[in-house]
Amino acid sequence: MKNVIALLCLTFVTQIVLSQPPNYNDLKILYADANYEKLAKVASKYVEDDKTKKDVVPYMWLARGLYKISLSGTAEGDFKNAYKDAIKYFGKGMKYDLKDNNGATLEEFSDFVDEFQKSLFEMIDNDIAAGAWQKAYGWAIRYQKISQNEAGIKYVMGVCKYHAEDKTTARSLWQEGDVLLKEVESIESWTAADKNILKIGVLHSAAALNDSRQNDKARELLNKVAHWFENDQDWKDRYDLIIN
Repeated sequence: MKNVIALLCLTFVTQIVLSQPPNYNDLKILYADANYEKLAKVASKYVEDDKTKKDVVPYMWLARGLYKISLSGTAEGDFKNAYKDAIKYFGKGMKYDLKDNNGATLEEFSDFVDEFQKSLFEMIDNDIAAGAWQKAYGWAIRYQKISQNEAGIKYVMGVCKYHAEDKTTARSLWQEGDVLLKEVESIESWTAADKNILKIGVLHSAAALNDSRQNDKARELLNKVAHWFENDQDWKDRYDLIIN
């Protein structure tokens, strides 16, 4: 009888252990060792496994590994699209996290979130500065996948389409931005990249409206967000250029 009870207890404990998700310490160790290619390969197995494919953590580590590979300048073969793949897996993980964990895992990886978003913001900003509007639009589409705050990127996409002579799509995207912006009470909790995306999106969109002789609309758009950037000297300088 004792043996039967012991066996039942062992079976019960085993089932509990097996039902618990892994702690992913192996991924943490690989990252700490800067073994990014192996990190990406091991993490990809987790996201493809039916038992763990909806766990957010391996998606974050996979995206982080791919991002680091993209920075190395040696991405090739399976990793030739490392940066774009990092965006894809980050986006999938973010969706699961917001749906099931209310964004708790994103908080755990906040340093990576900030760094990753900043890198993509800089690519968009640089392409806009170079007048490469179509390239900027392509990156903006991807930025949507890694952000919880989409108002700013809608304005960026809108101004890109404006300069690509697609005024109809530009207006539609600006309208989407307006709708999303109405729901925003504060940007205090936004990442630095999301704030910067909103800033450049509104500034460039207002400049485009001004150039098309829609001065009142340009001023109206700027004033929708001006209170959030009143201490930003870059905003003040560019605001004055557009208004005056």
